[in-house]
Amino acid sequence: MSGTTSVDRRTLFRWGAGAGLAVAAAPLLAACGDGGTAAKAEAKSAKLLPTTTVRNIGIKADLPGTAAGVPNAFLKYPAELVRATRGTPLEGAEKITAVTETFAPLPPARGKNAAWREIEKLLGTEVDFTAVPADDYPAKFSTMVAGDQLPDIFMYPETGGVDDMGSFLAAKCADLGPHLSGDKIKDYPNLAAVPQYAWRDAIKGGKLYGIPIARSGSGGAGFYRADLFRRAGVTGLDQIDSIERLVELAKDLTDARKKQYFFTGGSTVLLAMSAGAQHFWNFDRQTGKWRYQLEDDKYRYAVETAAKLYKAGCYYPGTVQMSGAQKAQYTDLFKNGKAAYVYDGMPSYLTTATGYVDAMGAIDKSFDVRPMVPVGKDAVAWTDNVSLQNCYITRAGEQRVKELLRLADFAASPFGSLEYTLINYGVENTDYQRDAHGTPVLTKQGTQDVTVPWGKLASATPAFFSATHPDAARYVHEAYSVLIPKLVEDPTLSYSSPTWDSKGQGSLYTIHLDGLKDLITGRKPMSAYDALVKKWRRAGGDTCRAEFEQASQKGKK
Repeated sequence: MSGTTSVDRRTLFRWGAGAGLAVAAAPLLAACGDGGTAAKAEAKSAKLLPTTTVRNIGIKADLPGTAAGVPNAFLKYPAELVRATRGTPLEGAEKITAVTETFAPLPPARGKNAAWREIEKLLGTEVDFTAVPADDYPAKFSTMVAGDQLPDIFMYPETGGVDDMGSFLAAKCADLGPHLSGDKIKDYPNLAAVPQYAWRDAIKGGKLYGIPIARSGSGGAGFYRADLFRRAGVTGLDQIDSIERLVELAKDLTDARKKQYFFTGGSTVLLAMSAGAQHFWNFDRQTGKWRYQLEDDKYRYAVETAAKLYKAGCYYPGTVQMSGAQKAQYTDLFKNGKAAYVYDGMPSYLTTATGYVDAMGAIDKSFDVRPMVPVGKDAVAWTDNVSLQNCYITRAGEQRVKELLRLADFAASPFGSLEYTLINYGVENTDYQRDAHGTPVLTKQGTQDVTVPWGKLASATPAFFSATHPDAARYVHEAYSVLIPKLVEDPTLSYSSPTWDSKGQGSLYTIHLDGLKDLITGRKPMSAYDALVKKWRRAGGDTCRAEFEQASQKGKK
């Protein structure tokens, strides 16, 4: 995450890798000649979307989700494991090759990996899975594309892969619409439970190509120390009824003499959502006009407020200027008790061992870390975490595509199922054992065996569970009960701009981000804000706008 505003891993690494990947891939795409076409602005047809449904395999959530999108939460692990797929779904299939990124250590090979072997036994075929460290994945993907060595199924890089993605997909990947659009997805019930919002980004070039690695809709508003807030008299976030009250609280919880600050890293996401500001783009359906985030007066107000907070000394010194690659530095300051608030995405909260709950509990049991939500009467939440990325299936015959979709359906098995448990905990009594509460606890071997990233082929319907701190799942559920009703539309899920796809979260966002750092830290006065907007527009922002407007006009027709 960036030091000043919302940014995912896709954005973080694109700054350093995107240009090189585009150069490496371009000769291949130019030579394809078998379906590749130039990328165009487009309205994404809702007819291509799968008809998604709630998946019920008989496991009851302790805190049920809602039809609006609040995920289920579980305070305990299901005692009885239920199958989420039938029989041996890939029996008789030829060996499958798969490549994705991973954030975990590389897994042991099949011969030393009990969980891998058990999953293949349940599937009925071998899966040669290559896991690549996330930082190295863009280069690996570039090599696969340039060498025409794509596996059967692969994850597209979070940081962006090729300049002309539409041409690449048309030339090299299977059109999944005939298998998944509308009611056709019923043959893959676990995929059918993936929220429909996650499928929109899987549409490119007028076809449904991707299988989403779904997330919970919003990345949230970061995390806060409830124990510190209580010391300042705030026992519930609803007591912070305005941005002005939040500013007062930030000053109250800052004591430079004790090296105790309110913020480490950035504040713009929290301030902007609390002000009711838009996410990247706003589309006015009456006028047909598109407006970028920097052009939103409410967003500008959030930046002005951040600059005032910086001048008041509410940020841990040096953290606003940090790049995304330095994320661990400013998040570790929060984990070690040096700040009351940090911006990071919700998936970082419940991650076993390294997530905020486990890591901070190990440092000091008095640290009460909880998800933050936007505050005040005008607050909104951004639809900024619909999916990690998409997986794609390399062009193949119809039967092979169906086999690979059955593998993805297996990977998308819901929480608590036998398949989900194998993927996340491995084989009982080898990779994990149940504790007194029935919670799977990984053995030393299990911590290695379960690092095969099956969950990067597709994803289970989002659900919350903490093996170590059950109440933490409750806190996330409560946060999403606030966030989901406040979600604002992300029009880029329904319309595409080739320039935005290639530059929006790359070179254009670098201009945006660097400009904010200058303004917030006082290196430039707030009067320079308009110059930042003009610079962004000239660098390609206006081209993005024109393409989005063209796409939305096509959508009307």
